[in-house]
Amino acid sequence: MSKVLNIQQSVYQLCTEYPEVIPIMKELGFENITNPNMLKTAGRVMTLPNGCRMKGISLEKMMESFEKNGFTINEQRRMEHE
Repeated sequence: MSKVLNIQQSVYQLCTEYPEVIPIMKELGFENITNPNMLKTAGRVMTLPNGCRMKGISLEKMMESFEKNGFTINEQRRMEHE
């Protein structure tokens, strides 16, 4: 089954649906993603594009990292960010 990420979902929703997102995000520079309290609070309102802007991480780099780890980025959402 394909793992499709809708990058407009909250980080909390993505991590709940796909727990393997957590180590990918940590490697990208989202160190606090492993803190359950941060995930339950800020993660409920934060999206990947917003998090990338806050951390100074290229959205393209983030998408490439997820794709290398077997995820597909929702194409409609991807086009909105290119």
